[in-house]
Amino acid sequence: MQVIDFNANWNYKHLNVNDEAKIINIPHDAMLSEPRSEANPGGGNISWFAGGDYLYSKTFDVPMEYCDKTIVFEFEGVYKNSEVYINGEKAGYRPYGYTNFYVEAHRFLKFGEKNEIQVIVHNSDQPNSRWYSGSGIYRPVHMYVLNKDHILLNGVKIRTISIEPAVIEVDVDTTDAGEVQVEIIDKEIVVAKKKAYTDRKVTLQIEIPNAKSWDLENPNLYTCKVTFGEEQVEESFGMRTLEVDSEHGLRINGKRVILRGACIHHDNGILGACCYPEAEERKVRILKENGYNSIRSAHNPCSKALLEACDRLGMLVMDEYVDVWYIHKTEYDYVNYFMDWWQEDLKDMVDKDYNHPCVVMYSTGNEVSETAQKRGIELTGQMTEYLHSLDPTRPVTCGVNIFFNFLSSIGFGVYTDEKAKKNADKAIEDEQSLLSGKKKKKPVGSEFYNTLAGIFGDTTMKVGATLRGCDVKTRDAYANMDIAGYNYGILRYKSDLKKYPKRLILGTETFCKDAYSFWEMAKKHPRIIGDFVWAGMDYLGEVGIGSWEYEEYAPRFDNGNGWMTAGSGRIDIIGNPIGEAAYTKVAFECTDKPIIAVRPVSQKGKHSPSAWKMTDARESWSWNGCNGNKAIVEVYVRAYMVELLINGKSVGRKKIGNGCRAIFKTTYEDGEIRAIAYDDNGREISDSSLKTAGNDTVLRAVPEEKTVKQGGLCYIRLQYTDKDGIVKPKERNILHIKVDGGTLLGLGSACPYNVDGYLNDYTDTYYGEALAVVKAEEVGEIIFTVTDGKLSSSVKVLCEVR
Repeated sequence: MQVIDFNANWNYKHLNVNDEAKIINIPHDAMLSEPRSEANPGGGNISWFAGGDYLYSKTFDVPMEYCDKTIVFEFEGVYKNSEVYINGEKAGYRPYGYTNFYVEAHRFLKFGEKNEIQVIVHNSDQPNSRWYSGSGIYRPVHMYVLNKDHILLNGVKIRTISIEPAVIEVDVDTTDAGEVQVEIIDKEIVVAKKKAYTDRKVTLQIEIPNAKSWDLENPNLYTCKVTFGEEQVEESFGMRTLEVDSEHGLRINGKRVILRGACIHHDNGILGACCYPEAEERKVRILKENGYNSIRSAHNPCSKALLEACDRLGMLVMDEYVDVWYIHKTEYDYVNYFMDWWQEDLKDMVDKDYNHPCVVMYSTGNEVSETAQKRGIELTGQMTEYLHSLDPTRPVTCGVNIFFNFLSSIGFGVYTDEKAKKNADKAIEDEQSLLSGKKKKKPVGSEFYNTLAGIFGDTTMKVGATLRGCDVKTRDAYANMDIAGYNYGILRYKSDLKKYPKRLILGTETFCKDAYSFWEMAKKHPRIIGDFVWAGMDYLGEVGIGSWEYEEYAPRFDNGNGWMTAGSGRIDIIGNPIGEAAYTKVAFECTDKPIIAVRPVSQKGKHSPSAWKMTDARESWSWNGCNGNKAIVEVYVRAYMVELLINGKSVGRKKIGNGCRAIFKTTYEDGEIRAIAYDDNGREISDSSLKTAGNDTVLRAVPEEKTVKQGGLCYIRLQYTDKDGIVKPKERNILHIKVDGGTLLGLGSACPYNVDGYLNDYTDTYYGEALAVVKAEEVGEIIFTVTDGKLSSSVKVLCEVR
């Protein structure tokens, strides 16, 4: 099988609009360059961008020798309602914007001639998403050239039978009968081999000598090479067993693992929806560095690149299917296609995931209030059973908002078909009013409930979930899953463990401040499988729901146009961990040292509220010019007591109690702040400190990697620091960028309020920092220069042959 990269030199334009076509490369996010306005019906859900319909086209040669081959195109992700035409004839269609799909092209091609492929993308039917979706062909495209007799696409499936002895089972599906050879390769060395005759389907069991298993600490991978005639297919896999039961919880290779999880959306921050391998790997690496061991792909199937990164780095994945079933959340969402397509969608998701050791669970949906209805309960069971038929090795869950299920059952649900229609009509009415200058847009639908949660705090959903009616309206759906998915239901855990002695519980969506309570319960109760915080990384869209922002950076607090991100990540949109990530790391016992975080000393005035934000503290004591100002210091530590010192003088001591956070109110003073942890005998067990940056100010461009492969991405951090590299969060300026030898793909800061977007060659800084992403085009050097008009910095990055 020959796999041809089909991502370069596409023509792109708006459909049915007389604009000039542009030459672009895939991945491409058309939405990121659309205008933003409060008149756009997608609203803050998609960062106020406009939707649109687009035409992508590409001409390509098909050699005459391909006439005896089978040609298939794979589209890993097109948002959405995509139609594929080859030489003017319709060859494929897929409504869902997040599943990879295949188009058999052979009968449409002209061999020995020029051919044209066109992809029409429909995303003007707004609103259709509750988060930033992006538009267009945002994940890679490949052309497969297969022999007439070949191994089917996704026709090699590998699972581990046992670790000791190390035995795997390999299923191979072919188009015809013949001999199949399977080789297991470890770093280019064949360590096991087996042959068998197949009558189109064959299963081989292979023992691997001296095998190295795959786990979170040692993500060892092998290559399985399958040969059938002249055809060869290679699949990466890891040897690991997976077991889940009510006695021992979730086990990998026989050892219990508690999921320390993070929910993530599919976007890649300042790159929009574009899926690049380096971007996905960076996301996984940063989350792992901050103590997370698992990812929930909220609320759609994740990319192949993300799975490959999780395999390599040792990160577990719960791959989730969809945000809606048959009840609308927005007027034009996937509901109209779901019942016709859910089986094919799930099959494609399983085919994508099957050989990846990182995938440990499937989720059929998120906050689908259908699970409170008889029809939805039956559908829950049907989807669980169907997934078992495709993949009997992994458990199935569904993220259920327990309180919302109850509200929907008594007519007060967040989501109904009628509300979706009413909200859409309201959006049109608001749009007309906005255009006439009469009034401001008001929040509706889930945005309205998110706003209420921001006002009343995180307890609303958690306490509401304890009502008896909430139990009644979830128990039957939970019985039709392998693992019960609780969204914001931590206050039910203990009682439900007693009431349902066989139920396995997973916090499919949780608040950051509950990390310590969850961890302590999970250690005692194996039936508590894990926790996925909302959200691990900040994301585009659903603007402002998790922000804690001040007037200096956000001139308006209504989440209107100008707001870009949700602001709810433990990691911000450019990859910096904030205080909440530090708190979680301590809560999950990923460090035994205290971590100091300080709420911005210089900020005054009101800030935007959020149930999804525990704190806006940052690991910095560099608030130059703020001597004498009030300061709130948070110390995260697992200890009996912690003492805080500023320049050697004790601010006080606090007992930690039932948690791992102590809050000190003090006065800011340049110098050094130190936290000392003590045990219950008064003995010092650990300490940490932060220092104030010096008076000198340097503008730095810091590449995260010293070298980059041709065509790859280089992330460059832009920082105001002192000469020792301590970041100075009080420094703020507009930075201008110049790149030679590469292409600037994205530029921006972590501020949730961003009027200018990420496609300019200039950006504001946010607490002294910003980020640039450069694509390496030519072998040689990338020269990157940044200036604010007074200070400048230049850096070189080596671009090597891929």
